Amino acid sequence: MPAGVAASSCAVSTYALCGRRTRKAQTSTIFELQSRHMPDAPHPARILVVDDDARIRALLQRILAKDGHAIDMADNGVTALAAIERQAPDVILSDVTMPEMDGFELCHRLKLNVATRLIPVVLVTGLADRDNRIKGVDIGADEFLTKPVDPQELRARVRSLMRLKRYTDDLDSAASIIMALAVMVEARDGHTEGHCYRMANYATALGRQLGLGQDDLQTLHRGGFLHDIGMLAIPDAVLRRPGRLEPEEFELVKSHTVIGDQLCGNLRSLQAVRPIVRHHHERYDGSGYPDGLSGDAIPLVAQIIGIVDVYDAVTTQRPYQRASSIEQAIAVLRQQAEWGWRRRQLVEDFVTVVKSGRLDTYHTVEILNVEC
Repeated sequence: MPAGVAASSCAVSTYALCGRRTRKAQTSTIFELQSRHMPDAPHPARILVVDDDARIRALLQRILAKDGHAIDMADNGVTALAAIERQAPDVILSDVTMPEMDGFELCHRLKLNVATRLIPVVLVTGLADRDNRIKGVDIGADEFLTKPVDPQELRARVRSLMRLKRYTDDLDSAASIIMALAVMVEARDGHTEGHCYRMANYATALGRQLGLGQDDLQTLHRGGFLHDIGMLAIPDAVLRRPGRLEPEEFELVKSHTVIGDQLCGNLRSLQAVRPIVRHHHERYDGSGYPDGLSGDAIPLVAQIIGIVDVYDAVTTQRPYQRASSIEQAIAVLRQQAEWGWRRRQLVEDFVTVVKSGRLDTYHTVEILNVEC
């Protein structure tokens, strides 16, 4: 499976449980996997010390080694980036004034990269003026220490950052499990292979066309995977049934939006996708579900997912229909805009993307630098 392989055993267990419990229990089952106790004293960390002065590097190594930390060393920002690519550290201590690439530039690059932006960075420098401290804060430095460094303060700051890092890693693991479960929804259906990946790509391509920022693009990417996560609670007999559903079965399927919202609700890292999960079946005229939102009360990211979901449904083979052409899918979207279900301009923006061929040339890595 392309995504979530490492979490598959947890996902299988959770999926099995979901079939036997009430909806309330189904929602809480996921989070039971995440409720590991966080110890007060962090375990030894891997710390990268970056300084062009070998004596300073040796001093910091001696101080930090007292707590059992593994120390890697680099003499400037360029060699530090190479070291990080080989093995990501838990904390980075960097001098500011260095040749080739200084500490400010190193920190700036790390915080711009999704793969490294959550690594705590401590800037250690002899520059005590206010402007440099403000610059360090602006580029995302987590701590700022002034030389000569107080050994006890340094050790305490590292311990504090390690606690924060481990909490962050826990949240990231929780989000990864949810993402793995989302892919299992696709595998469970048996007729929508690649749906999650296409949804993420289509939605992000439309987001780019609209000029959305990096955070919204990442939300759309995750939302492409997670929009139907609540389907985990829907019985196989309903999901796989060919033909029209009975009214009570359709009401059950509609509940996936609320259940999915609840599944994502306790994870801070997934808060941004909750509007997508809950509202991607709303309609612009207010006739959608679950909350009957209308117009721009429907979050833009949810409107985008709703449009690309229709496009993917029309252009792929399903148990109840044959795959239609791109032209037919565009016609369906324009008809829905005529009915008032979709915002007309948003549909036309998506049509522009489709006709430009950018749906086929988009690559996830260009946006996120991480695996799906």
